[in-house]
Parts: sequence; structure tokens; C-alpha cells
Amino acid sequence: MKERKEQLLTVMKAPSYVPMKLKELAILLDVPKERREELAEVLDVLVAEGKLSLSKRGKYSIPQASVLTGIYAGTARGFGFVSIEGWQQDVFIPADKAGGAMHGDRVQICVELPRQERRAEGVVTRVLERANRAVVGYYQKSKSYGFVVPDNRKLGQDIFIPQGKDLGAVSGHKVVVEITDYGRAPKGSDGTGGRSPEGRITEILGHANDPGIDILSLVCAYDLPEEFPDLAMRQAAQIEEAVAESELVGRKDLRDWQTVTIDGEDAKDLDDAITISREDFGYRLGVHIADVTHYVTEGSPLDEEALKRGTSVYLVDRVIPMLPHRLSNGICSLNAGTDRLALSCIMDIDLQGKVIGHEIAETVIRVDRRMTYTIVNAIVTDRDPAMMEEYEDYVAMFDRMKELADILREKRKARGSIDFDFPETKIVLDDKGAPLEVKPYDRNAATKIIEDFMLIANETIAEDYFWQDLPFLYRTHDNPDPEKMKRLGMFIHNFGYAIHFQHGEIHPGELQKLLVRIEGSEEEALISRLTLRSMKQAKYTPMCTGHFGLAARYYTHFTSPIRRYPDLQIHRIIKENLHGGLTEERLAHYHKIMMGIAVQCSAMERRAEEAERETVKLKKCEYMAGRIGQVFEGVISGITNRGFYVELPNTVEGMVSVNELKDDFYVFDEEQMELRGEDSGRSYRLGQKLRVSVSGTDRMNRTVDFVVADE
Repeated sequence: MKERKEQLLTVMKAPSYVPMKLKELAILLDVPKERREELAEVLDVLVAEGKLSLSKRGKYSIPQASVLTGIYAGTARGFGFVSIEGWQQDVFIPADKAGGAMHGDRVQICVELPRQERRAEGVVTRVLERANRAVVGYYQKSKSYGFVVPDNRKLGQDIFIPQGKDLGAVSGHKVVVEITDYGRAPKGSDGTGGRSPEGRITEILGHANDPGIDILSLVCAYDLPEEFPDLAMRQAAQIEEAVAESELVGRKDLRDWQTVTIDGEDAKDLDDAITISREDFGYRLGVHIADVTHYVTEGSPLDEEALKRGTSVYLVDRVIPMLPHRLSNGICSLNAGTDRLALSCIMDIDLQGKVIGHEIAETVIRVDRRMTYTIVNAIVTDRDPAMMEEYEDYVAMFDRMKELADILREKRKARGSIDFDFPETKIVLDDKGAPLEVKPYDRNAATKIIEDFMLIANETIAEDYFWQDLPFLYRTHDNPDPEKMKRLGMFIHNFGYAIHFQHGEIHPGELQKLLVRIEGSEEEALISRLTLRSMKQAKYTPMCTGHFGLAARYYTHFTSPIRRYPDLQIHRIIKENLHGGLTEERLAHYHKIMMGIAVQCSAMERRAEEAERETVKLKKCEYMAGRIGQVFEGVISGITNRGFYVELPNTVEGMVSVNELKDDFYVFDEEQMELRGEDSGRSYRLGQKLRVSVSGTDRMNRTVDFVVADE
């Protein structure tokens, strides 16, 4: 068989070869009729090995090779994936074919186009652009050299530190290392012939156990800039604290409208305020957004730094703002009792929740009260007598808000908008940054009111500027991958649920119906998360292609210019349009820069999300480290062949390793998504409740280990 395989591959690799059927190959190779079954067997083996492809017409050929470029995403286990623009599935890169690429690198790969239902597999042929010039990690010293173990385990490789390049670091120090040599990829599949990346330590952050070093390490690892450039700070310092009379010329004066902000207790950058009145046709809703572009002009040092950052980053113990505090917490923040410049979207909304008219205007406002979600919820939901008495002048306003928000939410739900109601994690720290409490932070009626009002403003602005056909930035959410949706459908079938497809596609309303059906069930959190993971990530783009999750044809981000650059950018376009300044030259300018801004802002958003998620995992791990041996009741939230994950009511998730299941030999059933004991028949399934005890934590990998507690 080996000789026949080599013969077939040699023939098919020839430039003159054209795809042939079995009979044609047999004639070409002079294989008699009685031996064609043997030839068919060899061809089947080559197809199974991926060395040949078989077309729908029964023709054999060498799989086409494509040279493509994309971003490499590494894993702690050595293998990785490359995401390629326009491809629905990432390309799998085995560990021995990574070619020395590190997480985040832009790479060139050679891909064998996949057969149906098989993930494409490829090999990195060239690293085009390195993403990691400096790496943060844990230093381990030997006699004459050392290694830095990166905090980001996706980098997959430790960094060798030669003697004299360690800056005096000792084992246990958290350090910043500059990579001076990216090493050499292994030559063989056995991993031989390679050389580790090499570097020099440029900064010692402190010992890994020192207070605050854990978060500081993540700030450095994600290259989050805490300090602003001197030019940006000088520009910020020149901005007056108060609004001058000259700045009010031409603005709509709304200072006598009853106006409030509603935010979390800890919020300091207040960028949206609300007015509302009851009218014959329904409601007049004003969403007033801080006019940041009045102070952050295009191309200025503040603007360049804001674009570079893309977004504010909210870590568990600090905020890394997009704009200096003088702006974000000062002149741009809609603080109560002070005149503030705003860009307002004033909407007339009928009793069915339809926007029947709107006005976009530059305004001046004065917020009457700074409200919190907790207080407003106590009024509109709990009808707390003390709160209603203290804020009696505003109770009617909040009741109108609740009425309109309910109407808007029902309208969105009717069109199929998907509402994921996950509790966020609230972590309470002491003055040294140690976690005192980890608990779920649920949305309440007040948070939903603000969400509903921001959504309708964003949709109204997006639709207006789409039909004006002007350069703009939209927030888009593509339809999910049909294959992922089919897998979700197969999985939820195990729980007695179903989702329906039309022409192979799924409508967001189907997923919303699913979330309604599972509400209150044991499997609600599990299926909700799996549904979310089956969907694509939202992104910024100059094209208005709709938002699948919101079932919205038009959507943008208009409401948070203090903390998001896309909002700031569209404010600039809106204001220029209001003043009639969008000449052909300016339109061409915006068309030219919009895609670059969209890509930059999407990338910075991903960075911020990942950093925020990692700091939460870090503090959860630290919190559970003080609870070794304690027993908790949780729900199985994920299952793999290595074990299963359990989520606790406080949102902490940990893993029970299959090696810790001592009572039987457990086998992973991927179809049923369960681990089943071969002898006992006992099984562990998604959504199942059980008691676990904390057996250990790993702060470096930010993981928590559980074992099943004795009944």
C-alpha cells in the first residue's frame, strides 16, 4: 500500500494532472479491473488522512493550498488558531506547525482547504508582524541564567534571560522583559531543533506577593497606558472648569427642563442625562450626552491619545480612562447643579414605542439631581416610602421613565431582540486590594430604564445618518455561524428544547423565545451562556449591516463619548453636519479614515474586555484561596474530557478534574455532554446541581480547583 500511495501522490502533484475519477486513474496507472478495489481502498485512506480531496463528482486531487494572512491566537497547550478576515471558521495550527509564532502575531499561513464539516488546518510559514515586544511575567532564576514565565499563558513559551540581563531580579519577582530574539521554531514534529525566545529584563514591578502587584502586572501585560502624554495633559490643563457664556451661542437652552443622571454609586464619568415628559401622542424623551468634541478637537494631542486608547478600561481596583480626569470627571461629566454642554437626541415616542419624530441638537443643560440605580429602583419597584418622600419632586418623572422603558422593551422583544440577563460580578476589595467579597450584581429596573433609553437613542441616530448617506461608524453584530447554531440546537434538544431554522438561517427571535422558555429553569444560566458563545462578537464598522442580537436594522454607539472613541467620532460628524460643514473635501476625509478608526476601536475594545475579565478571574482566585476545604453548592456549567466546570452562586467558576473522580472510570460523551462512569453508570451532566469543596487555586493561571464533596 505504501508504494501505491507514493505513486498516486507523485502522479497527482504533477503540473499536468487534472482531477480524475477512480476509473480514469486506474487506466492512467494501468491497474487491471480485478485490482481496482485495492486502488479504491488506497484512495480512501489518502482522503481520510487529508492528503487527497474527493469532489462531489467523485474526482480525486491534491487539496488546494492557500497562502493567507491573519492573526495568530495561541493557547497554553501549544497549538493555536489563525483568524482570517472573511473566513467564518478559524484555521487550526498544530503545535509543531506554529513556526515560532506567538499569541497576537500577524502571520502568513499555508492552508489546506477543509472538507465539509472539518476545520481547516494549516502551518505558519512566516511571522509578518510581532505583537509582543515586551512581556510581563514571573521570573525564575537559576545559577547562571533565568526564565520569565509569561502571565499570558497564551504566549505558550517561556523567555530565556541570559546572565547579566536580569536587572538583579530574584525568583518570585514580577518583571517586564523586552524580547531581543524570538528564537527558532522546532524543526521536527518531536519538538527538537528549536530555541526559546530570549530577552532582557527592563523593569522589576515587585514581588508576586506584594499588594497591588497582581493588577499592576496585568496593566503592564496588556500595555494599558496609565499616564497621559505631556502634550495631552497640557491641552487638558488649558480647558476652563466652567462653561463660558460665549460657548452657549447657537445652543438650545434646556436648563429649565427637569433633568437627572442615573448611574452606579461609584461612577464619576457621567456622560448621559435624561429628561422626559408625557404628551398627547405619548412621551417626549430627551437623551443628553456630554459634548466631548467641544473640548477634544480632531487631530489634537487629546484626540490622538483617545484614539490610541479607544476606550476606558474598568478593572476591579481602578479605572484607566480614555480621557484625563480633568475632562472625564470634570468639565465633560454631567455633574448636578452645573451648566454643561451636550449633544441631545430629543425623541417623540408614541404609546406603541415608535419614534414618530426626533431632533438632534447642540444644547446646554443643568442636571437637577444625580441619582443612583439603587435609589431609583427603590422608588419604581419597591415603592420605598422613605425614598419616595426624599425624592417626591421626581417620583412622577421616574414613573414615566418606567412606563416608557417597559413599552420600548416589549417592542424590542416583539421584533426578536435577544436579552441576556446575566448577573455581573461585584468584587469588594479592602484598602490593600485583597478581595473581601465576591457576589453577583444583578440588573434592576433602573439599570434597564437607562439601557432602554440609550438603545433607542443609538438606533434613532443610526437610522437618521444611514439615510443621509454620510460617512459614519456603526455598531454591527453579524448573523451567527449556521454550524454553531446547529450544534446549539442539537445540545438543547437534550433538555427538551428546540430552535427553528428558515433556509438554514436563524432569526434572533428564535433565540429570544428560547431564553423565555428556559427562564426560571435549572438549565437557564447554562443554555443562556452557550447561546451567547454560539454568537459572533459585535464590532465597529463604517457599513450599516445591522445588529443581530438587538434585531436592529440600524445601530451605532452615540451615548458614551467620555469612555468610547467611536461615540466621540460620530459626535464630530453630527456636529459638523448640523453646522453645514460637511463639504466634499470633509466627506472624503471621513470616508478615508473611518475604516482605520473602526478597526482600531474594535481591537482596543477586545483588549479592554480581556484585561477586565482577567482581573476579575485573578481576584476570584485570590478570594477562593482563603476558602480551601470549604463546601459550596454549585451547578455544572461546562464539561470536557478533562473534567467538568462548576459555577457557584457568587459567580466563581472552578474545575473538577476527571482524575479526582475516584469512584469510577469516567468517559466523556460529547453528544450528551456528560461524563459517565463505566461501572456505576453515574453521570455528571450540564446544569446538574452538586456540592463541591475547594481543593486548590493557581494564581498564575487564575484557576480554581474543586472536588466533589461527600454527600
